Amino acid sequence: MTKGARLAEWVAMYVASIVAALVLASVIIETTGGDWWPVMEALVDGSIMAPGRWGETLGVAVPLLLVALGTVISAKAGLINIGQEGQLLIGAAFAVYFSFLIGGPGPLNLVIIMLFGALGGAVWASVAGLLRFWRGVPEVLSTLLLVTVSAQAIGYGLKQDWLLLAPGGDRGNRNQVSSQLADDNRIPRPDIFGNEFPITVYLALAMALMVAYVLARTVWGFRLRMLGHNARAAQRAGVSSTAYGASALAIGGAFAGLAGAAMFAGGGFSFGNFQLVPGFSDNIGWTGLLVALVARERALPAVVAAFVFAGLRTGAGFVNSTGVESRITDVVQGLLVLALLVPPAVIFLRDRRRARAAATERV
Repeated sequence: MTKGARLAEWVAMYVASIVAALVLASVIIETTGGDWWPVMEALVDGSIMAPGRWGETLGVAVPLLLVALGTVISAKAGLINIGQEGQLLIGAAFAVYFSFLIGGPGPLNLVIIMLFGALGGAVWASVAGLLRFWRGVPEVLSTLLLVTVSAQAIGYGLKQDWLLLAPGGDRGNRNQVSSQLADDNRIPRPDIFGNEFPITVYLALAMALMVAYVLARTVWGFRLRMLGHNARAAQRAGVSSTAYGASALAIGGAFAGLAGAAMFAGGGFSFGNFQLVPGFSDNIGWTGLLVALVARERALPAVVAAFVFAGLRTGAGFVNSTGVESRITDVVQGLLVLALLVPPAVIFLRDRRRARAAATERV
């Protein structure tokens, strides 16, 4: 099969899968008492078409993309990191604590927030790295369990005014939240055609390009991909699984922590209003993991996938106006994930079957 024919086959399968997912979603909407067309129209309006909405969607897409990029790096090393939710939380906690501890003028404090956010995520992911490469604990298990530990740690921090709790937050019935970030310490939001979005949009796009380049064009990226493809062959070629694997986990955690810091300093967009609050992560870590999965663990396709998933989140509020429960967007999201995973699975199974048939014929 020629390269052009194979590409056409991929495109056709993706289009067919997405259409099938949307048809099935429409059927589900109709059976739950709704009308599928107004629901789909509300999703589009709420995410893109209504005034100010695509700016909102870009703001949500930033942390999703950052989490996905970290996941891509870990996956290239053959590691299954599913603790992004916890790494994001710890990164946000580091950003909050050190931003108020160190302080400084706006631009300097923004740098502090971002650096310590990335550091927090890297430290938390490195715990799983230590368990994996020095004690043999599978990272898929340790990263998942550390999510629960991180949630408990943040809960404890928000009860202590020497850690994260806002001054006076322990008196009376006040909510347990951190102090609010000052106006001059927040991420600037340019306004384009009535749409406000944080300038971290440019940072996230630049990082997507950087990750794609590093993984595809550098020696470090080549060795990382070699490790993920065949760990034994990589070790024989001089690639240290401990050094490269641990660094990949730490860098993946750093991206998740950076996402948490961006959510804190960016505020708005349903992210705690420039404060660390209970439930701050809002499942961004889990959704970012899905973004990487749908993008087939590639950096540039993750940009598109992050925007789509962000649109589903921002458009969910408009769905209520149609009389349908906004949670229906979770159903649409799940169906789209399955639809985008079907073509690679089908192609893989078909190619493996053909390879086995060819090997049988040679025998």
